[in-house]
Amino acid sequence: MANILTIDKSKIPEYVTRVTETLEKAGFEAFLVGGCVRDLILERGPKDWDITTNAKPEQIIGLFEKTIYENKFGTVGVSIPIDEVTRVTNPSKGSTTTEKEESVTCVTLDNTKYHILEVTPYRTEAKYSDFRHPDEVNYSDNLEDDLKRRDFTINALAYSLSKGHIVDLYNGQDDIKDKVVRAVGSPNDRFQEDALRMLRAIRFSVQLDFAMSYDTMQAILDNSALIKNISFERIRDEFTKIIESQNPVAGMGLIHKLGLLQYIIPELEEGIGCEQKGAHIYDVWEHLLHALDHAAKKGWSLEIRLAALFHDIGKPRSRRVGTKKEYTFYGHEVIGARITKQIMDRLKYPKKTCDLVNKLVRGHMFFSDTEMITLSAVRRVVANVGEDHIWELMNVRECDRVGMKKKETPYRLRKYHAMIEEVLRDPISVGQLAINGVYMKDALGIAPGPRMGWILSALLEEVLDDPKKNTKEHLGELVASLNILGDNELKTLGERGKEKKEELEKIEINKLHEKHGV
Repeated sequence: MANILTIDKSKIPEYVTRVTETLEKAGFEAFLVGGCVRDLILERGPKDWDITTNAKPEQIIGLFEKTIYENKFGTVGVSIPIDEVTRVTNPSKGSTTTEKEESVTCVTLDNTKYHILEVTPYRTEAKYSDFRHPDEVNYSDNLEDDLKRRDFTINALAYSLSKGHIVDLYNGQDDIKDKVVRAVGSPNDRFQEDALRMLRAIRFSVQLDFAMSYDTMQAILDNSALIKNISFERIRDEFTKIIESQNPVAGMGLIHKLGLLQYIIPELEEGIGCEQKGAHIYDVWEHLLHALDHAAKKGWSLEIRLAALFHDIGKPRSRRVGTKKEYTFYGHEVIGARITKQIMDRLKYPKKTCDLVNKLVRGHMFFSDTEMITLSAVRRVVANVGEDHIWELMNVRECDRVGMKKKETPYRLRKYHAMIEEVLRDPISVGQLAINGVYMKDALGIAPGPRMGWILSALLEEVLDDPKKNTKEHLGELVASLNILGDNELKTLGERGKEKKEELEKIEINKLHEKHGV
């Protein structure tokens, strides 16, 4: 197919053109291929730069000073030192940026930083007995052989930098233009070669906001059970990209409708048709999707999105009929945390991610009636989830509320935010002084007792009026002067210091209330 779409060459880094030019000067063909070509057409910044060529691995290795070759598929990692890459100017923006800033794939080897580009010979592949890897990989001299083994038409594109020409044998440009994800050739063949491609189809659909062709969707439905042959590490990587996309709810809907969810996270399907009644207008499954949608719209982290998706996953197993013929879900957060841990472990998420998501699910049901709750109760919630994660817990609670079609930040939630800030802020106290009771006893000879307390309160008033006086030297001199006073005079100064402290505390709390509109 002739070029119907264009590529802005200025978007291609110099270190990429250096590799293709080196191959071509040696008499070989060289093309950008796959996702980077698609992303260039869509004016998205490619995350990886892949090059395909008719050169064989040993020929590629011979052309470059430093390479990495540790696989059986012929891919050679060509290493270009970052310090050698010149600054390039982007004519479309009139700005100059360094290749170090533009690079995504770079590593440090022997204290030198390198861009790593994957250069792969044209290949043909034999049968996939395990639905994951080709039984045999053979090199080819024809670009067509390499393109026909690729997964989707939008990824089966090659681009010659020297000729400025797109090689498109499967109408991938049309599918990009029409926003369609379509398998190359027979979708059944593609998915039986590598069953992970079924999840990749959904991932590309939600990442790019493309529809899937009917035959591609039908083939996923027909072959969904093959996903059982794929390792959970590979499934996790695609699932994560779906959850982190701008439309993870559409992705979850497709994963379910096309028969994949039952093999990946069957626990979520228990919520389908599980009515909640009461304040909930959705069943558990729909509620979880609405909660996830809110997290995505807010641009929140993977951990918050997963916690939003799983926070009520324990409800189907905890549902009971109450005395008023309404459903109860006592302890669903405990059951849900246990289920969440099983899911996160199954998908091989890092321990840190597992622990946080599990903690957010377990803690999402904290009591939040600000007319009845005390600051000490709020402190317990903060202690349970940790100061570093309390706001993530509040975000999950917001997802829960919005998932019930309730206001995003009602008065009660805003008030709770103010209470959290109140317990997190450093209180105004004698603990902020440059000296403490131990220092006064050991260095200044002040005996513990009421007089020490009055002196500390008087010192606090002095420092609140002028923070520059909060030094050991100044306060030590002041202690000596105060210690001469009688008990009544010293007590009066101490009480005045306490009043000053309480007055400033009220001012600070009022500021917090104004900030949160409560």
